[in-house]
Amino acid sequence: MANTQLKTAWTHIRRSPFQAMAALFVLSITFFVITFLSIITYSSGQVLRYFETRPQVIAFLKDDTTAESISTLQNKLKADERVDEVDFISKEEALEIYKKATADNPLLSELVSPSIFPASLEVSLTDLSYAQDVIKELKSDEIVEQVGFTASLGGEDTLGDVVSRLRTITWYLRIGGGTFALLLASTSFLVLIIIISMRLTTRRGEIEILKLIGATPAFIRNPIILEALIYASCGVVVGWLITLIIVLYATPSLILYFGDIPILPRDAVQLLSIFGIILLGELLVGLFLALTGSILAVSRVRRKG
Repeated sequence: MANTQLKTAWTHIRRSPFQAMAALFVLSITFFVITFLSIITYSSGQVLRYFETRPQVIAFLKDDTTAESISTLQNKLKADERVDEVDFISKEEALEIYKKATADNPLLSELVSPSIFPASLEVSLTDLSYAQDVIKELKSDEIVEQVGFTASLGGEDTLGDVVSRLRTITWYLRIGGGTFALLLASTSFLVLIIIISMRLTTRRGEIEILKLIGATPAFIRNPIILEALIYASCGVVVGWLITLIIVLYATPSLILYFGDIPILPRDAVQLLSIFGIILLGELLVGLFLALTGSILAVSRVRRKG
């Protein structure tokens, strides 16, 4: 029975190829955009998380600071709930960092010694909004010479705006992208209803004959629902696959451009896992749209009849 109804649905699709292509095109565009927006939302979240968890505050220590005093301050910071991680950078390690930064000009490295670099504590915060308070507290510590902030965009007065700007951009991407995706999904839903209604209208004579020979409502309705499910499944897979190909092609360039910022996973398995989760969610949404749209279309035509 199921195979017969599936063959019937496929026969109806072949009889009206242009309507089928229209439905497939609209659904493919919809889920292409939804997949693309999902990846952008993921990437924006990764960028925000990167800047929230990297070492934001750097406390440069005085030259005469003892190891005991450094350990005391480090333990104090580790016990602070606002602090995620604390790393001590010695003078020698600071010199190595400088050498890596000036690797293109070795002469600059030969003219310096570890003694000119201050030891420092690099502090990662659980939230960038804590930065200003932590900086003020570090400045008041007797062993701290100077405090820097890696995410500062114009001075200490702007520290509170850094995280706000990043979160605002991410919020707009999610809300705007979600609204646009909902609009496209609604359009696809209406297109499905219209196409299924047109199919039923053109097949009204055939449906009446089936009723006369004793066909059950389910026997008449199931091929129509299967047809809508085929449209939705193919649209989801096509839209998702196009996005996957584009992202796989662009990922090496994006990783090279953004450097240490993990905008996309470097591991292919992890990237494909993310796309797999997106595909599963989109299939559920697509099948729901197809099932609901086809049932509404059948009910609408039946009331008119």
